[in-house]
Amino acid sequence: MEKEQKINYLLNSQPSGAVYLSSWLMENGFSTQLLNRYKKSNWIYSIGTGAWMRMGDTPTYQGALFALQQQANLNIHPGGKTALSLLGKAHYLELSTKQITLFGSSKEKLPAWFSKYDWGLKIKYFGSSFLPPKIGLQTLEQGAFSLLVSNPARALMECLYLTPQKQELVECYEIMEGLNNLRPKQVQELLEKCTSIKVKRLFLYMAEKAKHDWFKYIELEKIDLGKGKRSLLKDGVYISKYRITVPKILENYE
Repeated sequence: MEKEQKINYLLNSQPSGAVYLSSWLMENGFSTQLLNRYKKSNWIYSIGTGAWMRMGDTPTYQGALFALQQQANLNIHPGGKTALSLLGKAHYLELSTKQITLFGSSKEKLPAWFSKYDWGLKIKYFGSSFLPPKIGLQTLEQGAFSLLVSNPARALMECLYLTPQKQELVECYEIMEGLNNLRPKQVQELLEKCTSIKVKRLFLYMAEKAKHDWFKYIELEKIDLGKGKRSLLKDGVYISKYRITVPKILENYE
């Protein structure tokens, strides 16, 4: 009876629809043996090795992300175009209901149960440490869940990180055009701590091209833009200020 009260209390401590990680349940005093007993009693059911749901709840990727962030303390979060769409910053971008882009640090991997489960959409995951894990994130309510997602500045930097192979540069510029109210202090911190020379040069080039007011408050001398030239393609336009070659279509974009 006491164990039943304890599992009830623990399950109720998380929002409805949350995934429960075995590792978290074990930290809270529930052995594998006990979890299997709860499974037989129809309290919980498994959605893959190491992940459980309360009976009657339906798994969603938001409930799974909540578990990764809150129970496993991972830095995996919606980023890039997905974050921008969730934040309403990409009105002209169709939020593809069939694809979600997640970012995490280079040492983090999506657990097998997350990767293998059919969420009804395609999950694209990128593990990279070109930005520190704890900065440039904001809390967003997604149904019953409070999730950490990239703020607009970080999300655009994540898009730029994927260029030119996995993300169109012109589309990145269209996103930049819409970001006219970024906070210079937040942008400054991200640019100073970003380790990707490509991302920093492209971000500054696009911000200046878009003539945003906040750009004049950015202290360029504090940002390491590296040495030498960077070319994203063979036949492009060389931008001497940022020592980067960009597509003609981007440079001529009005």
